[in-house]
Parts: sequence; C-alpha cells; structure tokens
Amino acid sequence: MNNDMLMIDGLQYVNWNRGLFEQAQRSGLHGIHVTIAYWENSRETLENIGHWNRHFLDHGDLIMPVHQAADILEAKRLGKVGIIFGFQNCSPMEDDVKMVQILHQLGVRIMQLSYNNQSLLATGCYEEQDGGITRFGRQVISEMNRVGMIIDMSHSAEKSTLEAIEISQRPIAITHANPTFFHAALRNKSDKVLRAIGESEGMLGFSMYPFHLKNGSDCTLPEFCQMIMQTAEMIGIDRLGIGSDLCENWDYSVLEWMRSGRWTMGIDHGEGTAASPSWPRQPSWFAGSKDMHTVAQGLEDVGFSDTDIGKIMGQNWQSFFDKSFVGVART
Repeated sequence: MNNDMLMIDGLQYVNWNRGLFEQAQRSGLHGIHVTIAYWENSRETLENIGHWNRHFLDHGDLIMPVHQAADILEAKRLGKVGIIFGFQNCSPMEDDVKMVQILHQLGVRIMQLSYNNQSLLATGCYEEQDGGITRFGRQVISEMNRVGMIIDMSHSAEKSTLEAIEISQRPIAITHANPTFFHAALRNKSDKVLRAIGESEGMLGFSMYPFHLKNGSDCTLPEFCQMIMQTAEMIGIDRLGIGSDLCENWDYSVLEWMRSGRWTMGIDHGEGTAASPSWPRQPSWFAGSKDMHTVAQGLEDVGFSDTDIGKIMGQNWQSFFDKSFVGVART
C-alpha cells in the first residue's frame, strides 16, 4: 500500500481546534469537506465563514482553503490540509437563487438540496411523501451547475435524488451515505440510486457514522470494506470515495441543533431514540481522522489493489472535484 497516497474525506463535521487540525494533518489527509451550515440563514452562515477565515489566519501552517481542485494538490505539497466548504442544507441561500453565486464566491463548493426535511428545493429522507425537485430546485440546480457548486443529495429522499441526477447537467455527489443492501437506514441509498450515480459518473462517499453501518458501532472493518467491494462491483471503482461523516468534539446541544433546528418546538431524535439520544460510539477502527490509513489497510486486506485503494481514499474525489469546481458559460 502506498503510504504517500492522496487522501480526501468527503464529509466531516468537527468542532475544530488546533489540536484537531494537527491530528488531521498528521493523519495524512490532504482534503476535507467540512460542514459549515445545517439550518443557518445567510447572516449566520456569513458568521461561520468568518470564523473559518480566522482559522486560516491562526492555523495557516496546518490548513488552507480549497477553491479549485488543484488547491488540494498544493495542500499535499505543502504538508497542509485543504478545507472545502459545504452545506448540509440549502437554508443559507434562503429563497434567493442569486445567493448561489455569492456563496460560491465566498468559497462554498458543495450544497445539499435538503437535510432530513422538505426544503424549498427537494424532499428530505425523513418525510413521508417525496415530491421530488421543486420548481425553485430546478433553477438552483441550473445555477449550481453554472458556477461550479456540487449538488449533494446525501440526506434527500429517493425520488428527489433520482430527479436531481436527471435534471443536473453535471454529475452529482452523495458525499456521506452507504447502500441500503448493507444497512436499511432511511439515510442510506437504494440499488436504483447507486446505479444512477454510477451511470451518471457521480460520486458516493462511504460513511463511518454508526447509524449508517450494519451492526452500528460494532460494525467490523472487514464488513465495511466488503460493502465497498460489493458496491464497486455494482457501479464501478471510479465512483467511490470516503465521506466519513465524522462528528467530533461536540456536546449534545449541537446534536439537538442538527436534528431539530428551528422547525420543531420539541426534540427530534433523528436516527437516535429517546432511550439513547446522544452521539453514537464510533467503531473501534475509525475513532477519527488518525485512522484513515487503518481504513486503507482494511481495503488491502479484503483484496483491493494499490491502484484501487488510491482511488477510493482520494483520487476519485480529486478527479470529481477537478471537473466539478470549474464554472461553465451560461447557454
């Protein structure tokens, strides 16, 4: 296995500090898609971007912003971690399609069209009825295509996801989810969606979040890697990456914000339960970024070649970003 391989994590939500930046840098990660909004409005999102800009000033020896795919390669050359801004919901753009370009100009490169609920653009996976992509959603998809912002359907419902793949003129991503054939969670994706991702040259990032894994926190590394092998046989090795969905250094109040936002006066337990509402325990083989090489070793142990391990651990994301972060002329 090549220990100098390019490594990219397609999704993390971490309460960053210098120690965690140092850990990510030591892990060998060269690029991380970081969540900077769940339910935030535009003003709150600007605050989050400002907070990240301060991180770049204070920890510039460890991290750097990514605006083009080449920035990830530059981060690798410099021994830094490239940071890619992304949203897990469309709330930061509120109800204004012009915000897509503005947010892109501020460095945002990935946006989910919905979180777990119905949004102005698409239906989330927790809704009983899936109306698909809305009229507004079609306009936003077109504008995201134009500026070079990736459409992410990780939390979206099935019909909405399939319609987004069909409507978008550019391949979309599911940055952090697993196949339902592995674990039938609402958040995971059907064979039909996986095949559509493969046929459209999109990307799937495999999640290590316990609620997305067979046997939850007790899922084994061989089971996880066999799932990846089965998916590769279904849709092709070039469509696969890692999107760990690592959540680290947060208290329970943040988990409540993720699940309940402002849409309920009560408490929504999401993928948890009232009896076990808090953060799930990470599987022993992936406690954080430091274990990325453990995952790569697991892929080798189940029979992946060095070339294919390199693709899954980062090269596929890099190739996808190389095509996706570039704007196109309006037709």
